[in-house]
Amino acid sequence: MEKLKALFESWDSPMVRACLQGHMGRVLPLGQSSALASIGDFCFLAGEPSPELVEQADAPILVPGSAGWEEVIRAVLGERAAPFTRYATRREPENLRQDRLIHFTRSLPQGFIVRPIGREMYFTLMEEEWARDLCGCFADASDFLERGLGFVVTQGGGLPLAGAASYAVCDGAIEIEIDTRPDFRRLGLATACGGKLILECLQRGLYPGWDAHDRRSLALAEKLGYRLAHPYTAYWVEEKVRYKRDPDIN
Repeated sequence: MEKLKALFESWDSPMVRACLQGHMGRVLPLGQSSALASIGDFCFLAGEPSPELVEQADAPILVPGSAGWEEVIRAVLGERAAPFTRYATRREPENLRQDRLIHFTRSLPQGFIVRPIGREMYFTLMEEEWARDLCGCFADASDFLERGLGFVVTQGGGLPLAGAASYAVCDGAIEIEIDTRPDFRRLGLATACGGKLILECLQRGLYPGWDAHDRRSLALAEKLGYRLAHPYTAYWVEEKVRYKRDPDIN
């Protein structure tokens, strides 16, 4: 395990740490020089580039650990792997100001409320195509309620319209997932439930990691207090999608 951790030492992602610590996902080594960490929609590729590991990747988003991995991904998958840019954010909890986060959670349009994700809401989210990623990396409802954390916005006591939850959990941190129902975007719902989740993490002594899927996600992250660390190239492989959805924020 120490050798595996060394292969992934350049990543501070809660998703990678969740795999290495045995909390979620899996790690697939190839000898002592290469490995794949797979969780949810992501496969992180580390060590010496290996066509065999690229072929065994079981998720739609491939994150190469080096330029050599990018070359192997293109060689093995060709046009099936489409490059796109993601945005890593800095680990700076001191910039996540509680006064601003509280303001955002209280700035919902009239009639909308933020609610924690409980057992009944878990099953509702898993039935909604746009929302499944909020809880989908957990084994079941009991697993999410024991280890996960999340909030949704509803109109009164109705169906969820947006949500922010722990996509992955590791020691001392989570990876944030935020989604909004397509017909309720641009109302500040994602900002409100994202702010609430970050506040809850800070109160529990957890770091809320944020790896932005696109510039919209990065803009929301920066609004909530994060700063860009660096952009990086990932690859999207449509044939490996677990279920179809319209990606929103993360």
